[in-house]
Amino acid sequence: MMRRLTLSQRLSLAFAVLMLASCGLSGWLQMRFNARHGQEVIQRLSRGLAGQIAGSATLMSPGGLNGQAVQALFGKLMDVNPSVEVYLLDNDGQVLAHDAPAGHVRRTRVDLTAVQRFLQGATLPIEGDDPRSEDGHKVFSAAPLMVEGRQVGYVYVVLLGENLDALSARVTDDAALRHTLWSMALVAGAGLLAGLIAFRLITRPLRELTDEVECFDTDGLSVIEPPPESDALSRDEIQTLRLAFARMTRRIVAQWQELTRQDQQRRELVANVSHDLRTPLTSLHGYLETLRLKASDLSETDRQRYLDVALAQSHKVGRLAQELFELARLEHGVVKPHREQFSLPELVQDVLQKFELSAESRRLQLGADIAPDLPPISADIGMIERVLTNLLDNAVRHTPAEGRVEVRLRREQGHIEVQVSDTGPGIPEAVQRELFTRPAWHSQWREGGGGLGLLIVQRILNLHGGQIQLLQRVGHGVVWRFQLDVAS
Repeated sequence: MMRRLTLSQRLSLAFAVLMLASCGLSGWLQMRFNARHGQEVIQRLSRGLAGQIAGSATLMSPGGLNGQAVQALFGKLMDVNPSVEVYLLDNDGQVLAHDAPAGHVRRTRVDLTAVQRFLQGATLPIEGDDPRSEDGHKVFSAAPLMVEGRQVGYVYVVLLGENLDALSARVTDDAALRHTLWSMALVAGAGLLAGLIAFRLITRPLRELTDEVECFDTDGLSVIEPPPESDALSRDEIQTLRLAFARMTRRIVAQWQELTRQDQQRRELVANVSHDLRTPLTSLHGYLETLRLKASDLSETDRQRYLDVALAQSHKVGRLAQELFELARLEHGVVKPHREQFSLPELVQDVLQKFELSAESRRLQLGADIAPDLPPISADIGMIERVLTNLLDNAVRHTPAEGRVEVRLRREQGHIEVQVSDTGPGIPEAVQRELFTRPAWHSQWREGGGGLGLLIVQRILNLHGGQIQLLQRVGHGVVWRFQLDVAS
């Protein structure tokens, strides 16, 4: 399998191709410019050559060409400058005379447009038709041929003739090509070297980031340290990407740790709930089995006592199952709060009435301290009733005889603050640290419930945008505090 190129290698390869293409184009343009420049120099230097030829001898007479004068002129020019080619044209551009060998003239007429531009002083170089080529063009010199004050044609001199072309092809083209190639090679080599070094330096942060990503992928979850903070204006895209990736790894690691913690809590919850279910179920099974086996031997009093114990254990199992089901619905977002406006003092009074008989049986004082003129709140009335019920239930069950359980309501800057306090033994410090993240399984908290009530309270208040706080009293008792939004 062919090895995949890295980003740095692909960039270097693309740069090399562009560099070579640029050098080739530059060399071609340079050679073309040199050729055009040479033509312009020659044409400028020889601009008056045709005029000198036209005035040096009588090439035409009223009767036609002066053959002897033309031949003498061609011979002298061949001796003096063999690179030029002289043609005599009529007023229509037809070639009347030339000094080319037989068969070399391919075109018998010269387009006079370029000749007219030359005579009018247009910008050089100007290329005209080459009679020795079917479609070629070369720089030239031209002048009108006059006889007795009347123009009878033109002297047309091709400045770069066949002889010069052949000599240039043998002598100078190879040298120019070698010079151009060597120049291109030097420029391309230097450019490639500088480009590779530059790409190496530029892509180094990207390679470092790639190594960090690979380490993050292979070595497990580990926080990648972000680069030193720099000014946003001086930070490039790679630094920004590295900083964003470092922040992303932090979030991923934090989320993974949170998921791990929640998974551990779930395992502990399942284990603890299983334990709390097993205890009353075992007791329930034992008493029912005793009733079945010894029903005829038991007195009516014992039979009734066994049934009461079995019924109490079944209530514990049902309560724990109901709390577990309710917590699962809250955790997975099945239940959403349906907000409405209602009077919180009225709800508190209704909930307190549910615990009057239980408080009297335990010889507890159950009261409320409600500030006057409290505004209505906006919340889910069923959920808030569940919060108050759970808190009062815990308070009543864990407060000894002659104690007091109280609900206090006060207005606090757009909220109503609720406090549920008791005079019980308080909550052990070991339980407080994980009170709202796992069930309270301390021995003093297991009797009468599975420890899920506070978790349900916390989830309900989270859905309302709040949270519950534990205020430990000095000496004894606890105070639960939370806030609810006043209806707008």
